[in-house]
Amino acid sequence: MKYLLLLSTILCTLYSSAQAPTETYPDDPASLEQSGVPKGEVLKFTFENSKIFPGTWREYWVYVPAQYRPGQPTCVYVNQDGIQWKAPVVFDNLIHKKEMPVTIGVFVMPGKVRTANPDAALDRFNRSFEYDGLGDAYARFILEELLPEVEKQKTSDGRAIRLSQNGNDRAIGGSSSGAVCAFTAAWERPDAFSRVFSTIGTYVGLRGADRYPTLVRKYDPKPLRVFLQDGANDLNIYGGDWWMANQSLERSLTFAGYDVKHVWGEGGHNGKHGTALFPEAMRWLWKDWPKPIQAGTSKNQTLTDILIPGEDWQLVGEGYTFTEGPAANAKGEMVFQDIPNAKTYKIGSDGKPVAMPLDSKKATGTSYGPDGRRYTVSMTTKQLLAYDAADAEKALASDLVGNDLTVANNGNVYVTSPDGRENPSKLILIRPSGEKVVVDEGLKFANGLTLSPDQTQLYVTESATHWVWAFQIQPDGTLAHRQRYGYLHVPDTEENAWSDGLKCDRDGRIYVTSRIGIQILDQAGRVQAILPVPKSSRQTSNVAFGGPNSDILYVTAGDKVFRRKLKVRGAQTWDKPMKPATPRL
Repeated sequence: MKYLLLLSTILCTLYSSAQAPTETYPDDPASLEQSGVPKGEVLKFTFENSKIFPGTWREYWVYVPAQYRPGQPTCVYVNQDGIQWKAPVVFDNLIHKKEMPVTIGVFVMPGKVRTANPDAALDRFNRSFEYDGLGDAYARFILEELLPEVEKQKTSDGRAIRLSQNGNDRAIGGSSSGAVCAFTAAWERPDAFSRVFSTIGTYVGLRGADRYPTLVRKYDPKPLRVFLQDGANDLNIYGGDWWMANQSLERSLTFAGYDVKHVWGEGGHNGKHGTALFPEAMRWLWKDWPKPIQAGTSKNQTLTDILIPGEDWQLVGEGYTFTEGPAANAKGEMVFQDIPNAKTYKIGSDGKPVAMPLDSKKATGTSYGPDGRRYTVSMTTKQLLAYDAADAEKALASDLVGNDLTVANNGNVYVTSPDGRENPSKLILIRPSGEKVVVDEGLKFANGLTLSPDQTQLYVTESATHWVWAFQIQPDGTLAHRQRYGYLHVPDTEENAWSDGLKCDRDGRIYVTSRIGIQILDQAGRVQAILPVPKSSRQTSNVAFGGPNSDILYVTAGDKVFRRKLKVRGAQTWDKPMKPATPRL
């Protein structure tokens, strides 16, 4: 019995030691105050006028290095949870030795909403809401509110504080939820933050950051450099396993071609290892500055198969009210609609859009037919209209409340007819004879639709959810075997993907516009890649393949239209059906 008790004591001691080892790390010389090194100034302020996080107040500190000169654009490092890592001392030493550029540090606390009765109630603590949540709210808070507020301040000797607006000159970092917050800000705005320091990051199931390892693998890579730290004894609790989650993120970043460095240890959920590594992390994050950080090459086979290296989005036109209905004819000539202004634009041989001399009657969806005519659905007249080569108009069906349409090679026209976001929608078949047939009812805001390359399947987006539906087309044009088919990614800030227009390429991939960009599905309905459009544009509304070889992808996005040349060719519905390759299941 004494032996068992002794053994139990030894095992408990070993287990306790394994779970919480003593953490000691050597001091990097840059973490220690050095004689002869000019010392920067640390200023303290409060901020309580946020419109993005209304009602909050917070403290923040600004480190201004001794070498700062107001006339020069100055690099910026933003840290969550205030001053950590002995950062002012580290910055003093690294800037002095020219191991990082002259950098102003902004160290900000999470917001609190003050209670009206402090004697009886607590403040509302906003940390998890601001830090753990996905989306661009916190990035906008930093960029639109906090950094402009910093530039209103002055140093103790009256110098104005001027921060670089170049994302290549800006880094952001944090610990735990603050690390997720930093990564999210850079992920959402790589144009504003290009360097990320992340220690013991909470990439787990708190407010959605557990999705990052998947999203990183699917997105067109972004120009980011990321330093990761975690320890084998980090938390393993209700939200997930921190240690495994950080490793998973690192593997995803490496897979996706990011410039990423990691240092793993045995430590727990604390800042000891991060503090020891901070100088090393800053040296690495700022290496080669001011050379811009470039996006890497992903191992995602879908991205490899469709994207041309060096080809990016090009702006076709801007300044419209709301663009929709891109479509290409047999020559590859592209048109699109500006719905509120009742204008149809044709993209000329010089790549510039020109307004066509006609009233589009607020046309929404657009599709060319096998007869060469351009088909539209009019919001004004509630008709299906067709235009010949001379733009002579003919009404093919009336009393039609339609949104989008697609015209099959056999002349059948399919139209989505949504009735608000909550009421059931209809799918309508209009045969070449003009006969209208309701072929489906019940989807929540049926929006875009297109045909598979072999024209045996009809794909329909359900904007009020995250689904793309599939229907089998019967010999008489009716639909059967309705199925939830494509599972789309939804942004953290919304309850639906708001998928809209969609098209297929000749290999059977489905390109779906959504709140987060173009989600590319395989024939089995799985999102394999995501192409965001430039951040200055609004949500994507529709997409189409154009150009003489149908290898230029056009996308309408709010007041803008973009194009991007791809390796693949689009499957045009007016063309003869073609059988794509068998999908990998």
